[in-house]
Amino acid sequence: MSIIKLNATDSTNVYLKELALSQQLDDFTVVSTELQRKGRGQMGSEWLSDKGKNLTVSILKKLSAFHVENQFDLNCIVSLSIYDVLHELTVPNLSVKWPNDILSGNQKICGILIENVLKGKLIHLAILGIGLNVNQTDFQNVEKASSLKLLLGQNLDLDELLTKVLDKLKSYFLISREELKTLYLKVLFRKDKPSTFKDLSNRSFTGIIRGVDPSGKLLVELEGGLLKPFDLKELKLLY
Repeated sequence: MSIIKLNATDSTNVYLKELALSQQLDDFTVVSTELQRKGRGQMGSEWLSDKGKNLTVSILKKLSAFHVENQFDLNCIVSLSIYDVLHELTVPNLSVKWPNDILSGNQKICGILIENVLKGKLIHLAILGIGLNVNQTDFQNVEKASSLKLLLGQNLDLDELLTKVLDKLKSYFLISREELKTLYLKVLFRKDKPSTFKDLSNRSFTGIIRGVDPSGKLLVELEGGLLKPFDLKELKLLY
């Protein structure tokens, strides 16, 4: 394992992916940066981060015999790893908002972006991008954003946090798919609670999150008891 520290880059995911395709890298190679100029979240959203205040990293995971249809397992592994680290730091009211945002209450403190390199129907390499708000306290006009400093009242060491996340990641890659899913559902935000959503037509509807199907789609129980799977682009949870 090696850690590559950058002063600034457009995207740690892009940097690490290009590096991995051009040379042999160790498993769990890390690229971290003090400033990510073009950080990305799910669905192409922008991830803003003050220089030197947050954990902005991408981690390379080499995989063998990891089928594409099981790729949601990677979301479970990364989100549960970060959840555990923050739980041990006594961050309050933690949950995982599907598919992989980490919340404290209803405030987002961590985003995850996973990108895969395929060989046929197998995932050859996974780039695990993590943006964790640590010591930043001003989020301008971003709604529902917070940080560990705001929640815990103290600065935290970024290198120590990274070490803890890496240790958790390594342990979660060793457990079974069944256990992963069980643990993920235990911490899933709004599970089994009536919630309001918006669909592709911007229409609101109510439903109850019941779980996640094998492909990673969110299972929502609608009126009449119908259980319907939704992809990430198909609905927005209002909370």
